[in-house]
Amino acid sequence: MRVRFAVACAAACLLLVVMTGAQDAVKVDPKHYKVETDNAQVRVLRAHYGAHEKSVMHAHPATVAVFLTDGTGTFTYPDGKKENFSVKAGDVRYSPPQVHLPENTGDQPFEVIVIELKGKGGAKPMATTKSGGAKTGAAKK
Repeated sequence: MRVRFAVACAAACLLLVVMTGAQDAVKVDPKHYKVETDNAQVRVLRAHYGAHEKSVMHAHPATVAVFLTDGTGTFTYPDGKKENFSVKAGDVRYSPPQVHLPENTGDQPFEVIVIELKGKGGAKPMATTKSGGAKTGAAKK
């Protein structure tokens, strides 16, 4: 029992070190990431990946990604796990804070606007209505 607990603690510490040691996408991969605007609430990045281009391992706080083009790719995570994705122009996706290495696996370039959320607002996804729109707290019945 103690060995299992020690192994779990060591794994959690290693993950924390990897996550805190992961670097800012703009600093470690300026070829693919450009800051469009930065203020106290958000930092907005534009990411452009050519066909079959790969980034480096980096971190983002909670984000909202707005895909400007169709695309396919793979995210590789620090533990080696891979996740394939396919997006259409206009798709919008929320992601919690994460460390990853993106790769465009398609034959065409793709472009995405990455909105990094700052402060407490970036900790949890917003509640949504049944139609998919965000709840605003206005006009209660």
